[in-house]
Amino acid sequence: MSRPKIRLVCATRETQESFLNNTALGRSCKLYSFVPDLELRLFAENSVGLPQIYNQAINEAREKPAILVFIHDDVYLSDFYWSDHLIKGLEQFQILGLAGNKRRVPRQPAWAFVDDKFTWDAREHLSGIVGHGTGFPCGNLSFFGPSGQEVKLLDGLFVASHSQTLLDHGIYFDESFDFHFYDLDFCRQAEAKGVTMGTYPISVVHESGGAFGTPSWRLAYEKYLQKWGD
Repeated sequence: MSRPKIRLVCATRETQESFLNNTALGRSCKLYSFVPDLELRLFAENSVGLPQIYNQAINEAREKPAILVFIHDDVYLSDFYWSDHLIKGLEQFQILGLAGNKRRVPRQPAWAFVDDKFTWDAREHLSGIVGHGTGFPCGNLSFFGPSGQEVKLLDGLFVASHSQTLLDHGIYFDESFDFHFYDLDFCRQAEAKGVTMGTYPISVVHESGGAFGTPSWRLAYEKYLQKWGD
């Protein structure tokens, strides 16, 4: 069986030229020229919401199927075998991420929190590991729980699926969201359509955290609650 093509889909405010030197993903991508059939679909100098460009990549895959990896530009791929692990993980789950929650509760404001006071969910419900810092090795690790678990919600820093899976089930990102709640909404759609989601052990270093509680985040939270009736 032939190895599937892997396409990293990433938006950045950087120019095409500066991306490789100025971003964590760009710097790590330089290391993986040996990975067969690896492509980068970069949206440089981006100023539009992530769902818009992610949907464009899904539609482009109608003619050029691939494993689509929706990934932030501040993610460093520190796992030398990440592409092998990605392919293996997608044999177990139809949509794959690095960190997530095995349950979903009403009015949940993020995959790891249970209320808008940002109360962490119990460790027994969480899954995955993400490194944090500005390089490799990373400054610290967030251990949420064992990986390889089926989940209902995934962190949007890294979400992957075979393009045909998304097209067959009509799963797209809701463009009424821009940089907040697009990942939770995407997971809700997948759950509603019976598409399996799970975490898998792929090592990365994430350079930034979330923007929880900002005015734009609050607006998106209300929109999310209204859409899903929570």
